[in-house]
Amino acid sequence: MTGPTVGAASEILIDRDGPLTRAAVLTGGRLTDLYIDYAERPSLLGHVFLGRVERIATGLDGAFVDLGTGKSGLLSALDARGPKGRPKAKGERIGNLLRTGQTVLVQVKADATGAKGPSLTMDITLPGRFLVHAPLGRDVAVSKRLGSGPERTELARRIQDIAPGAGWIVRAGAAPAPDGLLAAESDALHLAWRSIRDAAERGGGPSLLLTGPDAPRRALIEHGATAPSRIIVDDAALARDLAEWCADRAPDLEERVEPFDARFLAAPSDGRQRLFDLRDLDAEIETLLGTRVPLSGGGSLVIERTEAMTVVDVNAGERGNPLDVNLEAAAEIARQLRLRNAGGIVVVDFVNMRNRGDAERLLNALSRAVEDDPAQTQVYGLSKLGLVEMTRARRGTALAELLGTVRTAAAED
Repeated sequence: MTGPTVGAASEILIDRDGPLTRAAVLTGGRLTDLYIDYAERPSLLGHVFLGRVERIATGLDGAFVDLGTGKSGLLSALDARGPKGRPKAKGERIGNLLRTGQTVLVQVKADATGAKGPSLTMDITLPGRFLVHAPLGRDVAVSKRLGSGPERTELARRIQDIAPGAGWIVRAGAAPAPDGLLAAESDALHLAWRSIRDAAERGGGPSLLLTGPDAPRRALIEHGATAPSRIIVDDAALARDLAEWCADRAPDLEERVEPFDARFLAAPSDGRQRLFDLRDLDAEIETLLGTRVPLSGGGSLVIERTEAMTVVDVNAGERGNPLDVNLEAAAEIARQLRLRNAGGIVVVDFVNMRNRGDAERLLNALSRAVEDDPAQTQVYGLSKLGLVEMTRARRGTALAELLGTVRTAAAED
């Protein structure tokens, strides 16, 4: 018997490998996105807590919040709200918004890094495939990716008729979705918010009220709007769990969840392959820990990660046309940033181009390449030194740091 085959449409492959749960998104057979959870270092991204303000840090214009996890989070004034959830006024300082000992409803927007605790926000958002519920908001906002015009206005009106309550962000994939799917998702998100709100009103000590989506669910939320051809799961219990989740939140995906054939689930030592082996994904993930990425014609990217930023150098190899090299590099850089989960400042040294028009074409190509990145990514343009400056929002732990922690733990065992 052979394993599943990859078609032109996307597939999501999910497996559990010891302490790791991994979800890989393949488009046209190529790895485009990777989500990983490590049981020994669980991510708090998206978790909602009822916290307590430990102290006001005036110098940071923020507050340290006890989450009940043993490590306090930092809530910046930019992400804080005033009494009864009122929006922060422009220029308002943290001391006018919060007080020591106050209980606050917060969500983790970035995991802890190094000695720093997690970053928090009081602007709670609950993500879905088509909609994001922002229950403290008052409007229906439509993704900028949908452009402008009457279609945008009509979509906002449609969501107002379907979704309960207020505070909705309409994602780009919502436009072609049938009303039934939008209603099912909006109802599930609204019920989740009601559960959080009711628990917060009961009060008590610092506590977890809602866990953020795990790696498989993050993959389905970010890539399920255009339904993948199949969702293949290398763990029978996890396959059942995901099918139940889909039945509630994404009924059109339920029948696409397939447990990997049991004959391939035996231990790798007996010569049978696991799901990721059949796609050589383990080998590809290993290359993501290196610094060099080959391009066609002998060119390459050199990706160096520092504490302050990610630096990418583009080498032309034997190809003579700088624009061709740079255009290929732009697409691969966008892919590598997603796969490596790079966050923060990104600086790219492309191959020098003398034609100003070519530089504009390159910047446009890079901007298009990062458009579909689930993490907010902004291309700012060329610096005076000819370097392209970008930023990418931090989401969870960088791949190199996460897998480095896994290997260190394995070596100690």
